[in-house]
Amino acid sequence: MANILIVDDEAVFARAIKRKLERENHECLISSTVNEARQFLKRGPNQKVKFQPNLVLLDMRLPDGDGIELLTDIEDEVPVIVITAYGDIDNAVAAMRSGASDYLRKPLDLKELDLVITRVLQTQEIHTRLNLSQARELHQAKSQRLIGESPAINTVRDTIKKIVAIQPVNEEPPPNVLILGETGVGKDLAAHLIHADGGFLGRPFVQVDCPALNHEEMDVQLFGKISSEPSSSSQKRVGSIETAEDGTLFLNEISELPLPLQNKLLHVIEHRMTQPLGSTKENIVKARFIASSNRPLADMANDGSFRADLFYRLNVLTLELPPLRERREDIPLLATYFSEQTSRRYGCEGVILDESALGAMGKYNWPGNVRELRYLIERSVLLLSGNSIGAKELGLTKELLDAEPSSPRGVAPSSNHTLVSAERELIEKALADCKGNISKAARILGVTRMTMRYRMEKHGISGSK
Repeated sequence: MANILIVDDEAVFARAIKRKLERENHECLISSTVNEARQFLKRGPNQKVKFQPNLVLLDMRLPDGDGIELLTDIEDEVPVIVITAYGDIDNAVAAMRSGASDYLRKPLDLKELDLVITRVLQTQEIHTRLNLSQARELHQAKSQRLIGESPAINTVRDTIKKIVAIQPVNEEPPPNVLILGETGVGKDLAAHLIHADGGFLGRPFVQVDCPALNHEEMDVQLFGKISSEPSSSSQKRVGSIETAEDGTLFLNEISELPLPLQNKLLHVIEHRMTQPLGSTKENIVKARFIASSNRPLADMANDGSFRADLFYRLNVLTLELPPLRERREDIPLLATYFSEQTSRRYGCEGVILDESALGAMGKYNWPGNVRELRYLIERSVLLLSGNSIGAKELGLTKELLDAEPSSPRGVAPSSNHTLVSAERELIEKALADCKGNISKAARILGVTRMTMRYRMEKHGISGSK
């Protein structure tokens, strides 16, 4: 149902169209002149009639002017279908150039009128949704940022800056990006930042969660499907790769993608073409590929559980995100940020985190990383009876904090050492056990390769040691 303004000076014709459209549950008003139509189209307190048209049917020849004059006054979000009795294609072309959505010739075919109105309204709805989606994305992009000032998170910022600074020439696709890190460290946030800061803001950002669907569902989700059955309610389903258009396709936790689909994805990335199920036609792929994993893809490629050639294709630019326990100095900043966000969203005024809360958060090991911290703060703010959050409100009990974290496999610090010397000894022993393999030593110590590099530089340990 729509509000339709009919602008035509032929009274009999206009009333007939009005009756026909009202039987289709549309609301209609008739205007016979340009000036009267302008009054109907006005916005604000001086509007002649409180009627907001969603569509205008506009005759080209009116007593006090040309329909083109009125067409240029109509706001872009209101589609216009031009009607002319003169069969003049030049008039129709001029109208389309001035912003008309479509045109019809008198005498009207009522079935054709129905089809055109339906098509124009559907197209307008799609554009409205797209504009809302883009506005929401722009708003989110402005508020999304990496919180923290630790050396580890500053390294992440520097890496993102280097990635987004790489701009291809001659319409070449941007290089693929692989984001590594534990669950909850913010891999999706990093993907959004690369998308927005890399000149893709306003283009589609499509996220596919690889663990969420089974093999067949994921195949259709990624590549699309065209049904050969005439009775099918949806003969074409557009896949996420095609939906991403010239934006970004983010493959979240790609390690969970079944091996047969890894082969299809590799073909898409290498040849920049995709083919829906049931189709013989390939479509060009322009999207940027960003993938993430909380599992060691290099090891999976070595043992055959992940395609090595796909890993090499994705691992062009790598971004490693540190776990929260390796950037503890950022916890107060993150906790305050999440507290303020939740307070604004739900109208909770003056919520503060006291010293016991900050102390407890600094001791906790955060297996769920930043995501766990965020939800813990949100829950505490929403259930708070006063205005101060302490360790008790967070649920971080002494028993939980006193629990010893498991020691890194195969390595134990000796006694009578300072923390600094113990850390250096741990790193050197792990490197010696792994024959200088930094990635393997980092896994033994339970840290990321990026963190391992940072700690080695801190203690002056070379990669060959």
